[in-house]
Amino acid sequence: MTTPISMSLRPAITIDDLSMQYGDATVLDSVSCDIPAGQWVSIVGPSGCGKSTLLRCVAGLTDPTTGMVQLGGQQPAFVFQDPTLLPWRSAADNIQLPLELEEPSTENRSDRILQVAQLVGLDVTDINKYPRELSGGMRMRVSIARALVMKPNALLLDEPFAALDEILRQQLNQELLHIWQTQQMTVLFVTHNVTEAVYLSQRVLVLNANGTVGGDVAIELPADRVPAIRNTPAFLEKTTAVTRILKEGL
Repeated sequence: MTTPISMSLRPAITIDDLSMQYGDATVLDSVSCDIPAGQWVSIVGPSGCGKSTLLRCVAGLTDPTTGMVQLGGQQPAFVFQDPTLLPWRSAADNIQLPLELEEPSTENRSDRILQVAQLVGLDVTDINKYPRELSGGMRMRVSIARALVMKPNALLLDEPFAALDEILRQQLNQELLHIWQTQQMTVLFVTHNVTEAVYLSQRVLVLNANGTVGGDVAIELPADRVPAIRNTPAFLEKTTAVTRILKEGL
């Protein structure tokens, strides 16, 4: 595997002094971060610290109270924690939904749907099934394929594997790493799991309980992320560093 190389020295995503308030409650407080093109950055922090809110601001789904987000030419796609599939449509029809909304032409849709389905480990039989006929892991694969079908250059994922068992989570971690490396995308990934964040990422952004940035940890590990790396001293050092910042920010 080869780690994606940033396409430009300029940030692909710039988060500049972003704050979010709901009434008297401050959810995010003066968050700033530059993310180069092709980099994988994970966001961790305690419940309620604003991780998902920050991701939604980057996606343009929520407007911050103050501050701004600049995408620098990035075209992001969003993957929610819940697959949010339409139950009356087959997996293939769920995947093609963004194409229907953005592209009136039906030319080559089938090829694109099958291409992204195969990229996430789905075959023709799988995509002809309805959501109720698919396991939780398969439904999440459909959700990721739906995000990829418009060929985004940035992927924003909000705890996509939180409801899955550990074995399936690790399997999907490997598949997502493969997609990131082959598609040369920028990834912003929210998770509660420090081990998952360190394993997947080039950087881990730690949010404090008060919505401020507690730390930005560079993950300097080999590009080939295989499960055995979790047992190395270097991996333990990084997970310990992230965990320490988390505890300090409570």
